[in-house]
Amino acid sequence: MDIPADFPACNFMKFYSTNDTKLRVPLAEAVFRSLPADGGLYMPDRIPTIDPFVFRNITDYSFQELAFIVADALLGEDIPKADLKEIVEETLGFDAPVRFLTPNTAVLELFHGPSFAFKDFGARFMSRVMAYLSKDEKQQLDVLVATSGDTGGAVALGFLGVQGTRVTILYPKGKVSKIQEQQLTGNGENIRALEIDGTFDDCQAMVKRAFNDADLNGSLCLTSANSINIARLIPQTFYYVWAYAQLRSQGADRVVFTVPSGNFGNIGAGLLAYRMGLPAMQFVAATNANDTVPRYLNTGEYRPQTSRQTLSNAMDVGDPSNWIRILDLFNHNLDDLRAMLTSYTFDDEQTRMGILELYNQYGYVACPHTAIGYLAAERYRSEQPGDYASLFLSTAHPCKFPEAIPADIYKSVTFPKAASSLSSERKAVVSLPVDFEQFKSYLLNSAD
Repeated sequence: MDIPADFPACNFMKFYSTNDTKLRVPLAEAVFRSLPADGGLYMPDRIPTIDPFVFRNITDYSFQELAFIVADALLGEDIPKADLKEIVEETLGFDAPVRFLTPNTAVLELFHGPSFAFKDFGARFMSRVMAYLSKDEKQQLDVLVATSGDTGGAVALGFLGVQGTRVTILYPKGKVSKIQEQQLTGNGENIRALEIDGTFDDCQAMVKRAFNDADLNGSLCLTSANSINIARLIPQTFYYVWAYAQLRSQGADRVVFTVPSGNFGNIGAGLLAYRMGLPAMQFVAATNANDTVPRYLNTGEYRPQTSRQTLSNAMDVGDPSNWIRILDLFNHNLDDLRAMLTSYTFDDEQTRMGILELYNQYGYVACPHTAIGYLAAERYRSEQPGDYASLFLSTAHPCKFPEAIPADIYKSVTFPKAASSLSSERKAVVSLPVDFEQFKSYLLNSAD
């Protein structure tokens, strides 16, 4: 469907800190600074509403057209339409298909990109937005990213070879799968990997601290590629709208979205899409043993914990950064939040059972994160039966998790062509303890 040339763009958008709503900065500062100095996260100063006409006629639009409409509503005054369309089209060089398992249960497959994980959408969009906004700058852009598994691979491939950028990826030693580690450490060029002898939360804390360090910011032009960066969050709204379009084309109009959740950026993007007009019925956050959010929704007390290692390693986050964005979207009103968001937690044994059930009942091979999404979707339906489509998100290709999937099931996995060559890639990595000063020294001594 053609998009009218005069399709309305938003008024000039600025971004505030979740810790200071009076703060207002332009898009470029929000993207390149990543974190406000007060430690909050950037949010758009208003949530634009997508024209209801789009949702009434959503099956007439392509993925790229819907993504452009959403992106234009948020960024249309900062990036000219022609340039924004080009960024969207380059980002969406692969699909996010919905696959039905039953007439009312479906899975949204988000692993068809270059790193075989949902984070390809955010990483590719962000790299191109950064390149656009910095095209007249001469100083090298240093991109820092902490990963619990999939983020780093997506960012590495999203930024690989992008002129004027250098990426430093921090990942927890022994807590990512072999294929994930190969995606982090086998790139070379402008991509560097740091193996940190700690947890993902330790990696994330060092990255956050770097952005508020005067010495580092005086010597380097730092930005983040984690979901703390608003440019990562925005493109993740695209596939929620596209999923709704695909479900509508099959006759479904009431949809419950179930999202495997670790740092809560993915489901945060879904809730942002909802605030922009997506007709979602409910969101379900599916977590592993790192159950900070389910406990909060049950008790009203937010108590972060040290992250615990699980089969679903990309969700091993004890203090999810993006949770403050979700609270902000609901004006910190717990009752309103509970009305739209449900959350369940599952341990490793339950995760294994979910993998088995998906395979035995549907012949579907799922990664452990996807299995947790499936379990949460089934739990919600058992508690809230009704006439609606239950859609759970598949966040990573199962080929990345041979250690978590039973061997007799894993042997039926069809490897993407790019994945089959990973084992031959060289490994280039620097090992560091959980010590900010050593991390800082590494960044400063490699500044040239």
